[in-house]
Amino acid sequence: MEAFLTMGGGGGGYTLALIGLGLMVGLSGAGSGWGFAMTGSAVLGVLKKKPEAFGSCLIPGALPSTNGIYGFVGFVLYNGTIQGIISDGNVLSVAQGAIILGAGLMMGIACLITCLGQAKIAAVGIVGIGGGHNVLGNTMILAAFPEFYAILSLVGAILLLDVITALPALPLAAAAAAGM
Repeated sequence: MEAFLTMGGGGGGYTLALIGLGLMVGLSGAGSGWGFAMTGSAVLGVLKKKPEAFGSCLIPGALPSTNGIYGFVGFVLYNGTIQGIISDGNVLSVAQGAIILGAGLMMGIACLITCLGQAKIAAVGIVGIGGGHNVLGNTMILAAFPEFYAILSLVGAILLLDVITALPALPLAAAAAAGM
């Protein structure tokens, strides 16, 4: 029990936080991978007929990769907050863990879904470029709209960091005495 508490696990807060971090990175990364597979397939289809279009197709093809970066940035920020709480001799409360779980769900789901929408827009634009249409600028503008909501999820998660640190700390000794 003591070993689990020293890892910050008192009352299940640490477990909830780890699940949240996993969802934050896992879902956003899965969305980026899936989205890039969609746009990459479109780029390869264009290159079969028009190899010189690679430069124009590369940028919209790479756009879905950004959502995984947002999930990783969120992970780094939250992991730092968790380590700060634990290194001060405290454990994560269930409330703190639940906030981190909520942030992970918020970011993970938002990044996954917006990435897939963005990939559809970018893939259609890539096909248009391959057809000889001058749609790179239009594609980039339209693909930026789903990206905005992924960024908002990261901003929301960053704002929740203040809530975690504002909650009262649960000292390790008190958690151990309570049998947590």
